[in-house]
Amino acid sequence: MKNIQTPTLFQAARHKLRQPWSGFEERLTLHDNQVILISLMAPFVMLVFNEVVFQLTLPTMRDVFQIRADVVAWIMTAYTLPFMISMPLYGRLGDELGKRRLFVAGIITFVAGTLITVSATNLFWFMVGRIIQGLGSAGVVPLSMAIIAQRFPVQERGKALGTWNSIGPVTNITAPLLVGLLVDYLNWRLAFGPVLLIGLGAAWVIWRWVPASSRKVELAGLATFDWPGVLLLTLTLTTFMFYLSSQQITGVAALQDWRLLGLSLLLFTLFFIWEKRQISPYIDLKLFTNKTFSRASICAGLRMFAMSGISFIAPLYLADIHQLNASTTGFVLVAHAGALLFTMRLGGQLADSWRSRRPVTAGMAIQTGAIASLALLPATAPLWAIALGLAIHGLSAGLSLAALHRASLGKVPAEKTGIAAGLYGLVRFAGTMLGP
Repeated sequence: MKNIQTPTLFQAARHKLRQPWSGFEERLTLHDNQVILISLMAPFVMLVFNEVVFQLTLPTMRDVFQIRADVVAWIMTAYTLPFMISMPLYGRLGDELGKRRLFVAGIITFVAGTLITVSATNLFWFMVGRIIQGLGSAGVVPLSMAIIAQRFPVQERGKALGTWNSIGPVTNITAPLLVGLLVDYLNWRLAFGPVLLIGLGAAWVIWRWVPASSRKVELAGLATFDWPGVLLLTLTLTTFMFYLSSQQITGVAALQDWRLLGLSLLLFTLFFIWEKRQISPYIDLKLFTNKTFSRASICAGLRMFAMSGISFIAPLYLADIHQLNASTTGFVLVAHAGALLFTMRLGGQLADSWRSRRPVTAGMAIQTGAIASLALLPATAPLWAIALGLAIHGLSAGLSLAALHRASLGKVPAEKTGIAAGLYGLVRFAGTMLGP
């Protein structure tokens, strides 16, 4: 008798995943969905690993490029601002042109930005690379969330989102040790090497294992796309960011240049009026009438505001006050990542069982307490106390994340999951931009 080999999970799904799919109603099998979920983790690893590299190379880059303290935050903003602004665009175009196509294009753009960053010889080109990185990686979160929302029913979505997100803390646990060793014993530029390799691998994984949309792509529709709406929203958010950090733009102290605030409000008013008059607007403002979506977005923004502040301050604090090198700093930060991993998937499962409100409320309440405890520590607090505070913060932040993701898309029609995930991501990562 001939030996009959049982196909692996990926082999069994290969042919089916190569076929186009049109949306939520054409659900694949459980194994097929698991393959898609695992595949979506690859670009998320790229995203998180790149952030770890930035955090641990920041003290070194500050010295290499001789960056003043008031300019350091702009290095983070150079990435975060285009990253945040482009999220709704990826989501909206993903609904129209197909999510896989945009996913791969975005990853390739990110890789190009990383090449510029790692080869930069001055601060200007480093910032250019960071901007391109932000533009390219902006599609990872909204497109992944939209695909998961289409593939998994509501009663399983929290667990799926928690599982997908859990690769973030896993990366945050393993990456700091590797990146720290590269920075301390080789060269800070080499720390971006794994980012390049992961990015190229992620592009291949998405193209190979995430099915294409069956919707016929009409590229001619790009000519009638609401590009004025895109421009107005981009200018609104950019001028508001300049208002928050006006010292480097106009020479006026932050939050005191009322010209920039007035311009931002004017642009927002024009954006709002323009979108209300469009038959097919860039941003469907009716999404904000969904109270669950609006509340989840605001809570996610507040959560990220707190997390980004800690992520920005902690490495600099450990390097400047405790005189830790990059590898030791990475070891201390593992406490936060490990705690996130412990509760992230659990939070999604609790949301599926109890709905999202309870894990979100508990998570954000504990997170507030953890931030207060870290703020009250003396400047020379022992490392164990800092690690404990970071761990408690991680536990609480992980508990609420998947529940917020689930709530944001819970009542959104399948054909609008892309733009909804993009808007949710914009509000969420606005907190990241404001945190530092």
